[in-house]
Amino acid sequence: MKDRSADHTPAVTAPHDQDRAAGPPPAGEPAIWSRNFQYYFTARSAGLLGWAMLPVAVSAGLLSSGYGLSTAGYSMAFLVGPFAGLVLFGGVLADRFTARRMMIASDLANLTTHVLLAFLFLHGIDHLWHLYGLLMVAGTANAMFQPGASSTVPLVARDVQGANGVLRISEALTALGGPALAGVLVGTAATGWVMVISAVAYGTSAGCLFALRLGVVPAPPAGESLWRNLVAGWYEFRSRSWLWGVIVIWMFFAVLSWGPQLSVAAGVIVPAHGATAFGLLNCAFGAGTVAGGVLALRYKPVRPLAAGAVAMLTYPLYPLGIVLGWPVWLLAVAQVVVGIGITFWGVMWATSVQTQVPGEVLNRVHAYEVAGSVGMFPVGSALAGPAAGAFGTDRVLQVGIVVALLTAAALLLTRPIRTLARVPDRA
Repeated sequence: MKDRSADHTPAVTAPHDQDRAAGPPPAGEPAIWSRNFQYYFTARSAGLLGWAMLPVAVSAGLLSSGYGLSTAGYSMAFLVGPFAGLVLFGGVLADRFTARRMMIASDLANLTTHVLLAFLFLHGIDHLWHLYGLLMVAGTANAMFQPGASSTVPLVARDVQGANGVLRISEALTALGGPALAGVLVGTAATGWVMVISAVAYGTSAGCLFALRLGVVPAPPAGESLWRNLVAGWYEFRSRSWLWGVIVIWMFFAVLSWGPQLSVAAGVIVPAHGATAFGLLNCAFGAGTVAGGVLALRYKPVRPLAAGAVAMLTYPLYPLGIVLGWPVWLLAVAQVVVGIGITFWGVMWATSVQTQVPGEVLNRVHAYEVAGSVGMFPVGSALAGPAAGAFGTDRVLQVGIVVALLTAAALLLTRPIRTLARVPDRA
């Protein structure tokens, strides 16, 4: 199939003000730490902190209030389900109403939701459907936010790869610190106060996004339906063989390797070494993601997806160590290496999408990318338990090892993926 990264005709007519850079940033502007990027970095870090705290706070709050594991599980389903189901429409709406406006509206919805969640936990949950409804709003808001989070990066930094590296470091730190902070606060105070802090974080994010000063973005043709916008996004997605090729490969990886690994690894490590060891191993992975972000700041390969695929060869180290019975310290080293490899791939992939896909369709294309890759992760997670029960944990991990190696091989052997060239930084 012919790759159409450049030879397409944008279907746009009218501009949106203040949401798309009309040209390169002014000469002399910092490659990464421009004023716009500082605002965006603060907004993104605050939002990620709020999102990272929510699952731990809700689960711990429910369990400490006497509710069972099933209630906590249902709560997570109501939180994650709307994101998986609505992210495609988030991409369409971001292109129609602009990404910045959608992100601000999402942050304000999350702010309101977390204030109500704080009231709910501080005064007691009379009806669980109140909680479930608010979690659905939070998940929906995140689905509306996510497409714009990716498409905004090339608007606020000339060095898109470097900006993605910095954001991955922030994501890793908030993923480590958010749950820990939520756990401490739930243990010493109340879940409601965690929600208050999250509300402040989302308010900070909305304020910083409002302060962004960007250019003009073309809008979809006036009068087109959401369905036609969605179809146009699908056309742009499938017209790039490197793009859909990665997603098809990643879907198999998510179901057979990435999805099952966390729960299967926990089922092996916690009984053998304890929950503390398992937590430390996840912290080691977080440290690796920080190192991977730093590496991505420094190393800019000519063929980013090929380099990222080589980095993916590190992924099997951790499950291999579990199968071979490595000691905890060696598993921690493996997790650091895996974190570096996965994060480096993630930066190469995000940068490629953001720089190769035209801005007027980037939100919709990114939504398809998220739905195809992240959307398969819950499938793999759901299959982990039955598969381990039927075939044993070692066999599930072994399959994951083989699939991870085949994933890297498939990425390297697929010519449009392997040969995709890096887009130079804007001068």
